[in-house]
Amino acid sequence: MTGMRVLAIETSCDDTCAAVVEGNRILSSVISSQRIHERYGGVVPEVASRHHLELILPVIEDALDRAGLSLDEIEALAVTAGPGLIGALLVGLSAAKAIAAPRRLPLIPTDHLHGHVAANFLEPDPLEPPFLCLVASGGHTMLAAVRDHGGFEILGETLDDAAGEAIDKGARMLGLGFPGGPALQQLAVEGDPDAFEFPVAMSRDPGLDFSFSGLKTALVYICRDLGEEGVLERKADLAAGYQAAIVGQLVAKLTRALALEDWPAVALGGGVAANLPLRAAVTRLCEEKGVRLKLVPISLCTDNAAMIAAAASHTEPIPWPGYLDFDAFSSGGRTSAGAT
Repeated sequence: MTGMRVLAIETSCDDTCAAVVEGNRILSSVISSQRIHERYGGVVPEVASRHHLELILPVIEDALDRAGLSLDEIEALAVTAGPGLIGALLVGLSAAKAIAAPRRLPLIPTDHLHGHVAANFLEPDPLEPPFLCLVASGGHTMLAAVRDHGGFEILGETLDDAAGEAIDKGARMLGLGFPGGPALQQLAVEGDPDAFEFPVAMSRDPGLDFSFSGLKTALVYICRDLGEEGVLERKADLAAGYQAAIVGQLVAKLTRALALEDWPAVALGGGVAANLPLRAAVTRLCEEKGVRLKLVPISLCTDNAAMIAAAASHTEPIPWPGYLDFDAFSSGGRTSAGAT
């Protein structure tokens, strides 16, 4: 599928996304974020699905307009099949089938996590395998061995909360709203990361798995001991220490993975990869180890459809009408693109 003009759709969570990609060149990428979830302090699956229904066609039309193309010039449809919120996924999958089937276009159901890895294949400065990829987002945290374009091997993953989920929960405890990442990062700049003793979980564990539930519990106890007024007074220090502990665990596991195998390059993926302290810490690590580092643009860290097109270009398409009964999956892997 390399070099084909692909229309891609991503609706795994609360962002409605469409993109047109040709080879590794992004012709357009549109992301419509559902701000309504801020009032709930987290993503409400049913609300997300309903808003995807409202937004999916305008977002696709916008992506085509920005690319200067019509549907007649599209050669294949790519769509996230999972993992994610099942109702949200079904909106995107149904839209992709509805566009592809009348035109007898091939459909490429794509793994969301493979998309985060494959974002590194896109311009500018595309990265070629092999490389070690740290994927950290609201729903997933893993270290992946990327030995070819077609998939990845999970070397370690979270045993409980994902890094992004831990960030959002910590931010909510500090009264920072949702999504918590940008607000926590901004507040942490004003604080002292050493003011409180937060555990860097799993840092001494010989494996490559992650755990963030203990860190979240530590913040609960510290906030309880400080009381409401104390939390308000020390909010910046709490944010700085909590963020530093999350970054510390991610970097500790990445360091261990680099020691276990000789990797020529490191890449980041997922929404947490937009965190500036994490990017700075990984940059320092790679400079110390003499390893190339690929940092995708911030716009390709969070959920987007361009990354789905990148993964799809190395995934076997399903010709019409074989995909008409293909279904989405909320967890686990059912595409040919990598292990999940």
